[in-house]
Amino acid sequence: MTIERPFTDADRVESLKAAVLAGATAGIVAALLLLVHRIPPMGVQSALGSIASGLSGSTFWLSAAIAGLSGSLFGITYRYAVRQDENSQLKAGVVLAFSLVRGLALVNVAAALSLRGWPFAVAIAESLLMFAAAALVLELAQGQGWITAVK
Repeated sequence: MTIERPFTDADRVESLKAAVLAGATAGIVAALLLLVHRIPPMGVQSALGSIASGLSGSTFWLSAAIAGLSGSLFGITYRYAVRQDENSQLKAGVVLAFSLVRGLALVNVAAALSLRGWPFAVAIAESLLMFAAAALVLELAQGQGWITAVK
């Protein structure tokens, strides 16, 4: 009796590549968004300086790393969810699902309600941008043959 392995080592390598690529993309986009949030109150020089050291810098890099980890999990899920399907609704659904979960988790509900919901919209929009960029990079990588689709 032979046990069929549903996933080969090659599949695992492709998933790892998808995780690294999507994680790096999400981490970079998140870092840029975090930096953009710091510029209006601090100015460009102070904002750049704030990411170099201290609690402010640690918070910045930890937030970017968490976004990168979220992007890695997204990359693996996206690769398996869309497979070789050209269904744009499925692809958008995966992006939106991750965006809603991450965006809503970031919001302080009391503050969001007092500000008439804007923090919800901003957090979801930023997450949507982050995961959409990761999905785009994954689609480009699959199109170039750098990452193979799940069969």
